[in-house]
Amino acid sequence: MSPRIDSHQHFWRVSRGDYRWLRADDAALAPLRRDFVPEDLAPTLRAHGIGRTVLVQAADSSAETEFMLALAARHDFIGGVVGWVDLARADSAATLERWAAQPKFRGVRPMLQDLAQDDWILHGPSAEALQAVERLGLRFDALVKPWHLKALLAFVQRHPDLPVVIDHAAKPQLAQGWAADWAGPWQRGIAALAAQPQVCCKFSGLLTEAARLDSAAAAVAALRPVWDPLLQAYGPERLLWGSDWPVLTLAADYARWVEVSEALIGELAPAQRAQVWHDNAQRFYGLEHAA
Repeated sequence: MSPRIDSHQHFWRVSRGDYRWLRADDAALAPLRRDFVPEDLAPTLRAHGIGRTVLVQAADSSAETEFMLALAARHDFIGGVVGWVDLARADSAATLERWAAQPKFRGVRPMLQDLAQDDWILHGPSAEALQAVERLGLRFDALVKPWHLKALLAFVQRHPDLPVVIDHAAKPQLAQGWAADWAGPWQRGIAALAAQPQVCCKFSGLLTEAARLDSAAAAVAALRPVWDPLLQAYGPERLLWGSDWPVLTLAADYARWVEVSEALIGELAPAQRAQVWHDNAQRFYGLEHAA
């Protein structure tokens, strides 16, 4: 099997100053308020057979995308970059044109989960910016929560030629339990979006949505009600594995997430496992084949 691809990870330098979500008044985020750079992650990737990653934006600024593209140019294991651009601005099309000249720039991610309007994606972006995303062959990462899925479905139906991936399985609010209000919209929305052939879903970022779990076995049990419907809806051919490192470290280390993922993905046939661990990320993001 080809080396695995981590389809979702981040780097940041706090001194850059545009990570507004890393608030100093939120004690839970204190472990993340430090630099996370390629040298921190590279040994872990080697230890777990991860050959390449997709580096995803963590700040709503074009400057951060420039920062990530510079890192990607220096580090071969970064196979692709998903950046941020102000989709509300028509002149962002020119920025996308410039970035698209760099082979590792593969997509955009508006931080939909942080916007005041749950349906912003339906009326906020400019037509020129969205047309540029599609024309340039870029991908769209949807950072959403369960209550955004209805609007995301309408957006996807309007743009049938735009490849879309749902980050972190739309963040099911596992710590609240399956009887809470999020569960119904999540189950319906995930299934409805799976009926759209251009939509994929990332199996990532889920341990941080659950209550504290003391063992890999407990994590597998907690995530199986997510994994099973994802597998049924998207099949192994439209699921991408990712870590969400370093946000992952709020709940577990990289090794624990790999262990939990191997327990679930390992139930698949070998060719299907290869799809989730590697093939789907390479195909979805159009990553160049590793040397």
